[in-house]
Amino acid sequence: MATRSSSTDNPLAPVTLAVGQEDLLLDRAVQHVVAAARASDADTDVRDLSSDQLQPGTLAELTSPSLFAERKVVIVRNAHDLSADTVKDVKAYLAAPAEEITLVLLHAGGAKGKGLLDAVRKAGAREVACPKTTKPAERLSFVRSEFRTLGRSATPEACQALVDSIGSDLRELASAVSQLTADVEGTIDEAVVGRYYTGRAEASSFTVADRAVEGRAAEALEALRWSLSTGVAPVLITSALAQGVRAIGKLSSARGGRPADLARELGMPPWKIDRVRQQMRGWTPDGVSVALRAVAAADAGVKGGGDDPEYALEKAVVAVATAARSGGR
Repeated sequence: MATRSSSTDNPLAPVTLAVGQEDLLLDRAVQHVVAAARASDADTDVRDLSSDQLQPGTLAELTSPSLFAERKVVIVRNAHDLSADTVKDVKAYLAAPAEEITLVLLHAGGAKGKGLLDAVRKAGAREVACPKTTKPAERLSFVRSEFRTLGRSATPEACQALVDSIGSDLRELASAVSQLTADVEGTIDEAVVGRYYTGRAEASSFTVADRAVEGRAAEALEALRWSLSTGVAPVLITSALAQGVRAIGKLSSARGGRPADLARELGMPPWKIDRVRQQMRGWTPDGVSVALRAVAAADAGVKGGGDDPEYALEKAVVAVATAARSGGR
C-alpha cells in the first residue's frame, strides 16, 4: 500500500477493514473512523454506501482529487457483495490510495468475497475484528468492557445479571450499561440491575431460583408471583430452579480448591462458584435429590402433565426452599 501509515492504532489509515457479522461492532468501527476524521477536519465529507451503490467507476469518482483538498471518509458496507468489476476498482485503489481519504470496507469475513478480503489484508489495511458473539462468556466479557470503557465499576454478579436479563443482543446490552452508568452513582451491583430489569423473563426466573435455593421461601414465592404476573413462561422458571439445584449438587460433590480451579472443573465462572458456595449452606445430598425430584415434577406439570402450572411451581419452590434448610439452616 502507498504512503500513509496503516497502523492498527491509526483510525485515519488509508484503508480500514472491519471484518465480522456483529452489527454493533461494525457500526462502532465506522463511527471511530468518522470521529477521528472530523476531529482532524470538522468539514470531513462522509459517504456511506451499500455494496450495490458502489458501481464500477464510482470509487474513482469518490476518491478523485478535490479542488479544496477536503478530508473524506468513504464507507462501503457488505463489501463481500461487490461485483467483480467493482472489486477490480478496489484492488487498483489499494495500490495508490488517495491523500486525505479514508476507505472503510465492511466485510462479513466468510468465503464470499474472499478474494477481496485477502487483497485488502495483503495491502496492509488496518483491520478491526467484529465477530458475532455466540457464547455467554463473550457477552459477559463485552459487558465488563463496556463498564470499563465508561470508567465505571460493576460487580461480577451485576455483569452476569445484566447478561441474564438482556440476552444476546449487544446493542441492548450496551444501551443497558449506558443507562445504568448514567443513572446510578458508585459501584453498580446486582440489586441495581434487578431494580432496573426485574421485569425481564430471565432475570425474574433466576431471582425465583436464587431465593429458593437460599431457603427464603416467602421471598421466592413473592418473586414467583411477580414473574408470572409479568408474563414469564413457567418453563423458564423450572429451568432456572433446575440449574440452581444442580449447581448446588455439583459444587457440594466437587473437590475443594480455589474458585478458578473449581470453575474449570465444573464449567462455571469463578464468581458463580463464590455465589453457590454461599447458597449451599444448609444443603445435604438428600436435600438435593428431593429438590431435583420436585423440580422435575413441576417441569412435567407446566408442560401439560398437570391442571395448574402455577400450583406446580409454587409446590416446587416450597420444596426447594425446604430442602435448602434440611441441613439445619
